[in-house]
Amino acid sequence: MSPATAARSLPPEALLRWSVGVAVLTIALKTLAWWVTGSVGLLSDAMESGVNLAGAAFALLMVRIAKQPADEEHPYGHHKAEYFSSGFEGLLIIVAAVGIAWAGLQRLANPQPLEQLGWGLGLSVASSAVNGALARAMLGSARQHRSMALEAGGGTC
Repeated sequence: MSPATAARSLPPEALLRWSVGVAVLTIALKTLAWWVTGSVGLLSDAMESGVNLAGAAFALLMVRIAKQPADEEHPYGHHKAEYFSSGFEGLLIIVAAVGIAWAGLQRLANPQPLEQLGWGLGLSVASSAVNGALARAMLGSARQHRSMALEAGGGTC
């Protein structure tokens, strides 16, 4: 069994925990890439990874709530809590877009040369590879488990 297939067989909660860890790793790599190069593009990529971290943490919470059994207030269960995760991801993307636009405008006003592009590109590619593998596993698992939270998280990795 390939690692991607094995990851898809994990329960949604386990994949979302992995998503939190991968988001932290990605933020670290992309922030280091920005620090090394001074590239606003890499800074915006790190900011977007912050969105992934917040989204993954919220999705994990919503999946835990969705697993709760039906009660008097929720006679059909809590499974729709996962939809909040998807909406939250969208809101976070808008917030990140505003931050990225602000950083870009600041750089346009004060241009600076880029440095050590090889290192920055290498760090960025490494983080993208890890993110891509996780996204593939999450999207595959989302179909299998019919999980809106995994689908939203996998689409933003």
